[in-house]
Amino acid sequence: MIKRLAVFCGAKPGNDPDFMNMAQSFGADMVKRGIDLVYGGGQFGLMGEVANAVADNGGKVYGVITDQLDERGATLTSLHRLEVVPDMDTRKRRMMELADGIVAFPGGLGTLEEVSEAASWITLGNNKKPVVIYNYKGFYDPLINLLDEMHNQGFLEEQFKAAVHFSDNIDDLLQFMNSYHAPHHRVYHN
Repeated sequence: MIKRLAVFCGAKPGNDPDFMNMAQSFGADMVKRGIDLVYGGGQFGLMGEVANAVADNGGKVYGVITDQLDERGATLTSLHRLEVVPDMDTRKRRMMELADGIVAFPGGLGTLEEVSEAASWITLGNNKKPVVIYNYKGFYDPLINLLDEMHNQGFLEEQFKAAVHFSDNIDDLLQFMNSYHAPHHRVYHN
């Protein structure tokens, strides 16, 4: 059962105001379902919006931010708990440790890198937690096509492709997560 959800997302709002509205609605829905937020600790963009929505609706928000970003003033201070860590690798690892599942909202290179690492760790057996890419307004359709191409060209096995779920609906997302069984790690043969 998902009780804490790590959300990887952009520190920018994007050009379409619907993305900020989506983050706000998603955060409110999390609280209604008794799910706490684990996120990157920032106050800006989709990050700040989802965190404020969870907090404003009475939920708990766990932030994990780097020293560097904290020193630059990126931190949202009104959190249930904040951890300041030395680097991005520690931040990602800690977020995954604290959460029961991982969701990636629309975002930039950082968001793509975070969710790619969580997904690639499934192949290694280092991440047993479900990964969902929140495909709001078809934002991640090109990534779906890329994963299909990776599979078609023999670089990505079906079980690992299927282990990363795409959804734009919180009910579907939670159903996938709550019934998720991590595939066995990749095996190599000579």
